[in-house]
Amino acid sequence: MHSELLNSLGVKTSGDIVARSPIDGAEIGRVSYDNAASIEKKIAASVEAFKAWRDVPAPRRGELVRVFGEELRANKDALGRLVTLEAGKILQEGLGEVQEMIDICDFAVGLSRQLYGLTIASERPGHRMMETWHPAGPVAVISAFNFPVAVWAWNACLALVCGDSVIWKPSEKTPLTALATQALFERAVAKFGTAPANLSQVVLGLRDAGEQLAKDARIPVVSATGSTRMGRELAPVVAARFGKSILELGGNNAMIVTPSAKLDLATRAILFAAVGTAGQRCTTLRRLLVHESIYDTLVPALKKAYAGLPIGSPLEKGTLVGPLIDKAAFENMERALASAKAEGGTVTGGGRALSDKYADGYYVHPAIVEMPSQTNTVCHETFAPILYVMKYTDFDAAMMKHNEVPQGLSSCIFTTNMQEAEKFIAASGSDCGIANVNIGPSGAEIGGAFGGEKETGGGRESGSDSWRAYMRRQTATINYSDALPLAQGIEFTV
Repeated sequence: MHSELLNSLGVKTSGDIVARSPIDGAEIGRVSYDNAASIEKKIAASVEAFKAWRDVPAPRRGELVRVFGEELRANKDALGRLVTLEAGKILQEGLGEVQEMIDICDFAVGLSRQLYGLTIASERPGHRMMETWHPAGPVAVISAFNFPVAVWAWNACLALVCGDSVIWKPSEKTPLTALATQALFERAVAKFGTAPANLSQVVLGLRDAGEQLAKDARIPVVSATGSTRMGRELAPVVAARFGKSILELGGNNAMIVTPSAKLDLATRAILFAAVGTAGQRCTTLRRLLVHESIYDTLVPALKKAYAGLPIGSPLEKGTLVGPLIDKAAFENMERALASAKAEGGTVTGGGRALSDKYADGYYVHPAIVEMPSQTNTVCHETFAPILYVMKYTDFDAAMMKHNEVPQGLSSCIFTTNMQEAEKFIAASGSDCGIANVNIGPSGAEIGGAFGGEKETGGGRESGSDSWRAYMRRQTATINYSDALPLAQGIEFTV
């Protein structure tokens, strides 16, 4: 079955590295890792592709992305199923991720006609000054397992319409989805007809492969999604050569539920945000601040809902919680729960599930952990379905607690009090890159904000000017007079 799926997507699997499914630990394919020499060749090829692609008119570049979007539409079910198979997401989320890729293509096509500069007022008569934007160069994309294809699409589609070439280093945990996406892109290139060779390439490997891309001065932009630890190591390497990094790292996202909140709405948002993708999204809800007046209503309702969550194979209809990505993720969850207990937390749920059925699949019971305060463990993000719940009495104090963690990706509040809502999104409110009212800590809305602050990295695509991260800015001045006036009224007569 796996081979038929891979063949339909154009993936040829061979090599000595086994790709396994988190569903049951079974082999789903084999790949070969790139060595330093093959990565060097791919970087050199990307440079040559860039030289040709940068001179193609931007709307024409957008046409390639449009064709790629059509290819994704035609193969949505197959690629979505492969995301489920390799990343462990439930099928609806796998399909949703591919839909996000399709939406990104539409967004990028629109941007291909909006790469605008500015005319700048000049103090010199007979002069025209303008800000222009040019393609930056080869872009390296380093992605994580939890969004194995959409993250690439965000970066690659924008880079392509901006005139850049792309080199993609996916997570070593999800190589097959990357190869499938690349195969679909190559089909789009064949239909497009005039794109340079090696416009998009995949590099497979471990940390050393990412390091090689980060260190190479021929790559002006490196976009990386993953852990805070990874970002801390990568960003200085890129900065040391004066390259530009676009980072989207940890989240540790929180929700404040106020006395005026619609609790049925909040409950649904909490469930999806906290346990979807088995708590492994960058926008997963990890901290819940509940007003004391509604605590004894909301928290028991959550516990009841948690107890009835369908846990199982993400390929099966009705499953809402699939597996963790691997054994290491399970062990991290166990350590976090033990640490929370030691700090006074009360744990409901947690522990391994379905081990008798899936000996090599790491399914868990999502955990609710009631904490006496925001301890060190709560401030540390664990990629697993752990929801830390804390009680608050004063809104301003809750806001301070919300902002105390070092991460700054997404945040949300449930309230019908306009004053609280406005405070939350004000300058003195949430310090995250995303601040939502009466929806969960979502972030990947096409054309909207998807970025973070603090340890989240401060990067990532964000709205209508997202293309600027993939281009270089140039100021040009044209003198159409017969004189040479100097700026600031300086006289320099020879």
